[in-house]
Amino acid sequence: MPRQVLSVGQCGPDHSAISRFLKSNFDVVISTADTIVDAMYDLRAAKYDLVLVNRKLDADYSDGGELIRLIKADPALVDVPIMLVSNYPEHQANAVALGAEPGFGKLELGKADVVARLEPFLK
Repeated sequence: MPRQVLSVGQCGPDHSAISRFLKSNFDVVISTADTIVDAMYDLRAAKYDLVLVNRKLDADYSDGGELIRLIKADPALVDVPIMLVSNYPEHQANAVALGAEPGFGKLELGKADVVARLEPFLK
């Protein structure tokens, strides 16, 4: 049965690249949300195995860290695994401090260590 991934705030080209990468390595169905409000609605409506959040959401440039805070503060969602999509180590460290799993940057797509990082959630 395919794993469910919610991708939040990616621009079109990045969403396509992330989707290709995920689908070439895992049996996944990828849904999208453009904003924090959309993501919270989707998370309450369906079960996701992993949430991928852009550092800055493309639709309104809101902070992906705010979505991580909201998810981790919600007792119904606190256990949903979430990863930040960012090339910047300092933003990755901040996301982990907020409760996210160690994520990855777009420049890392295709690397074996990123596949290994995703395996616990998508295998």
